[in-house]
Formats: sequence, structure tokens, C-alpha cells
Amino acid sequence: MPKIVEIVPLYRDREEASSVLIDMLPKEILKPEETVVLGVSEGGVYFADRVAKALGCRMDLILTESILSPINPELAIAMVGETEEIVMHKALIDSFDISKDYIYGEAQRRYTEEILTYIDKYRSGNILDGLEGKYVVLVDECIETGLTMMTAIKAAISLGAKNVFIAVPILDNIVYENLLKVSDNLFCPHKIDDYISIEYYYEYLESFSFEEIDKIMMNNEKIKEK
Repeated sequence: MPKIVEIVPLYRDREEASSVLIDMLPKEILKPEETVVLGVSEGGVYFADRVAKALGCRMDLILTESILSPINPELAIAMVGETEEIVMHKALIDSFDISKDYIYGEAQRRYTEEILTYIDKYRSGNILDGLEGKYVVLVDECIETGLTMMTAIKAAISLGAKNVFIAVPILDNIVYENLLKVSDNLFCPHKIDDYISIEYYYEYLESFSFEEIDKIMMNNEKIKEK
């Protein structure tokens, strides 16, 4: 008879998760004038906004887009970031025998059609800047495969970040070990064996709308202008 594992929610909602995450951060190192917090996904924008407010520092969004398998359009096989860095999932690419030409072509298309559109929308056409010599904290609501976060790390380093930290309320244990090797530190209250999906670990997890993202980004743009 198969063993039934009951999954107990770890957080009530995003507000509780962000509070727990903020308590873990080394505030004595992450001084306001030396730190930039970057949201890594739609849901990550909420957490990045909360973290940046707690630290009193600048918040922004680092843009990435998935490159999907031509065989399974729901499966991400690579990612492209706003500095045009590409991170590939080699095992998936090899198993589906997907050509590099396809990936590079899709990366260029996604960059042109999606990333440049959001750069225009959120930064008036300006690429992310101001990371030179800074502590950069990459924040997301969860990490499943690590593709998106790896792309964000490469982009932050290419833009001159002095140190790259990761802050996330929950992630898979294997992904944690992999990301710890390529970042300066990773802050996570809950590292899960056999991670399933984010909704299993919250009592209440409403979808985070683009309208809410727009509001947060507009408010942060006003703060930057001041």
C-alpha cells in the first residue's frame, strides 16, 4: 500500500512568508545606500517590495522570459534575461534533441517581443542599471528548477553587482544546494525535500495580478525620481 504523505502549509499567506523571510536577512550588511533588491518573477515583485521597504533600499524588477520546448509548450528548457544572458537546461535539451539554433532563435524572439516591451513599460526603455559595486538581493516567491534564478544571477553579475544574495520563502533542497554554489549566500526559511508546488505550502495564495505589479513598480519609480 502506498505511503500517504500529508503536506502541512508552512505559511498562512504571502504577508506572513515575507515577514519570516525579512527576519532572516543580515540587515547589518544590507545597508540602504549599498543594496538593491530585485524581484525575479511576478510573484517575486510582492516579496521584493516588502524586503526593500524593510531594508530602506531601492527595489526594481529583473526581467527574464522562458524558452519553451517545441515538443511540450508548457515545459521551459531555457531562459533569457534582459542582458541577453541565456541559461539552458542541458538534460532536457539533450533528451528532446532540441537544436541550439532553435534556442538562440527563440531567445532573440522572446527578448524582442517580451523583455523589451517590459523595459519600455517599467523603465521607459532603459535597461536595469545602478548595480555596480552593490549588494544585490534577488527575491522570488519560490524556486522550482532554478532556471529563472540562475538567469537573474548571471544578469546581476554582468551588470556589476559586488555580491549577489538570494532570498526566497521556500525552495527545493537540491535547488538550494545548486544555487548556493553560484551565489554569495541564500536565505530561505524552508528548504523542502521532494518539493511539489507552491500552492501546497500556503493556506491562502491568491494570484498576483499584473495590476498589482504595475502599482508597485509605479510607486517605486516615483520614489526613485524623488
